[in-house]
Amino acid sequence: MRFTLGDVAREAGVSTATVDRVLNNRSGVRARTREIVLETAARLGYIAEEDGMALSVDRRVRLDFVLPAGTNVFMADLQGHIREQASYHRNLDVAVHSIEVFNPDTLADALDDLRGHTHAVGVIAIDHPTVREAVRTLVADGIHVATLVSDIAQVPRVGYVGIDNRAAGRLAGYLLGRFLGRDGRKKIAIFAGSLSYRGHEEREMGFRNILADEFSNLEVVELREVRDDWERAQAEATALLKQFPDISGVYNVGAGNEGIARALCDRGRGQDVVFVGHDLTSHHRRLLLDGTLDAVIDQNPRVEAREAINMLANAVLGRPNVQHPPRLQVIFKENLPEV
Repeated sequence: MRFTLGDVAREAGVSTATVDRVLNNRSGVRARTREIVLETAARLGYIAEEDGMALSVDRRVRLDFVLPAGTNVFMADLQGHIREQASYHRNLDVAVHSIEVFNPDTLADALDDLRGHTHAVGVIAIDHPTVREAVRTLVADGIHVATLVSDIAQVPRVGYVGIDNRAAGRLAGYLLGRFLGRDGRKKIAIFAGSLSYRGHEEREMGFRNILADEFSNLEVVELREVRDDWERAQAEATALLKQFPDISGVYNVGAGNEGIARALCDRGRGQDVVFVGHDLTSHHRRLLLDGTLDAVIDQNPRVEAREAINMLANAVLGRPNVQHPPRLQVIFKENLPEV
């Protein structure tokens, strides 16, 4: 298969004009963007590999990623992207561990087990004292740590790879507010995986903030934690709809949208309740197309995987790292990207 300039642009997450500027060595492109374009072009065979800037190392580097187990499709997609992105780099050994991250002791034990066996760790974790102490212990042992998707406060991490979650919550609130309008009192429900996730807490804060600022007619009547599990989400949503049969909008901060959608459809509310969630997965594509889900705020797990691997590998090798963070993107039925 012969790839085109457009293929390079899509995979790199930039415009075709940017790819053209990079490949023709013209100015006006940031150094990190130039590096990403060249890496992508080399990987796709659009240019010779020696002309690209794929990460090469003089020694083998071990990276470990600790991600949540369970039914979260986004996390499964992220795992796949981490493995795919790792395969493009020579001399990197990358392992992905799926564990129960909502239990701080289990998560801390998993991090502790990596001591002496890895150079760097990427982790999605709840912000809890036990977890923070486990991260500090890793760093004290000379192991580099980066947080993904949801940050952890007051730990000596290399960096955070993910979106601005407070901005994402404000964006969700803006979407719901514009869909529902400013006339008349309307009831809204929020679902979250766990507010122990700093990212989920920040999304909720941003959501409530913009409702207070711009859509004071929208009232949040309930917040329910569902541990990012679709079956639990379905049960909680079913109970919520019985308690508040006149609910007008739903915002799900985390995963479990499939369960909420089932509950809405079972109650005959799939087409009239405004429903906004996160992350474009295969399930969410179907829910957007049938109208149950009105909008998805996506954070591009492929970019997050790429940036996390580069950040950690560069930290191990003592190289500078310039971040190219994922961008917030709102996906509707009408602008679904190609698979």
